[in-house]
Amino acid sequence: MILCAGESLIDMVPEGAHYRPLPGGAVYNTAIALGRMGIDTGYLWPISRDTFGEMLLRPLAEAGVDTGLCPRSDRLTTLAFVTLTGGEARYAFYDEGSAGRMLAPEDLPEIPDAVSALFIGGISLVPDPCGAAVEALVERVRHRIPVMLDPNIRPFFIADETAYRARLDRLIGMADLIKLSGDDLDWLMPGASFEEAAAAILARGPRVVFQTGGSAGARAHWSGEPLAAQALRVEVADTIGAGDTFNAGVLAALDRAGVLTREGLERLTPEAVAQALALGTRAAAITVSRPGANPPWAHELSALPA
Repeated sequence: MILCAGESLIDMVPEGAHYRPLPGGAVYNTAIALGRMGIDTGYLWPISRDTFGEMLLRPLAEAGVDTGLCPRSDRLTTLAFVTLTGGEARYAFYDEGSAGRMLAPEDLPEIPDAVSALFIGGISLVPDPCGAAVEALVERVRHRIPVMLDPNIRPFFIADETAYRARLDRLIGMADLIKLSGDDLDWLMPGASFEEAAAAILARGPRVVFQTGGSAGARAHWSGEPLAAQALRVEVADTIGAGDTFNAGVLAALDRAGVLTREGLERLTPEAVAQALALGTRAAAITVSRPGANPPWAHELSALPA
């Protein structure tokens, strides 16, 4: 089972003169996408007992995601008000004292042996105590199972840049797979090319750095020659959840290839990496073609032209 540990929230998406509440959150979206692809998936994050908490649980159940590790909380659900400019999403978060924000390292449950990989990322890495909890989780399991990190950096959410950069530096050193967008790179390593950044990251131990670029497609930097996948041409509704769905495609493809293990990552092949890029870009194409974070189901991916 691939365990996704990180934020869930309600995206308040503009709809005419009003806002429509939609379940979301970077790590939550990846869990939903994995479940819809038919991958054995678990989710770990506190879920509020408020109305929005119930709204978050329904899609997880529908996608077959195991929520047995999710503690329930009387604190409120995080809200993210979305502004769309040219299809690009920008966010304003209402998160202080929320259910997820207050997760502490001592609140972490025991991680069952059935968990075979861990995915982390998003705004859950920024504040404490929840950021410290995610880092403690990685430290606990990284010697046993692979870890994938997507920092999905939101600069306006970062109150203590020095502390956040230090945490990302530690997490990059513990991760096996890392996904970075152009915006992530600009913040993380300003002035560096993707090739330079990837080389610096790979030198620290990660096996693959995935580079996403929207309509420019995606690339994988690893021990072999860099690989690329073209983006599929679709009419874009918005980009909410695109990178999150790409992550799910990568994890699903590696899992199906039997290489999403400590030993498997040691014997990665160009074919396995190329398949991960292909499924990631195909899945993301469906997500951007419809409003909000609405990842594809397995049958939709099968019907999509290659």
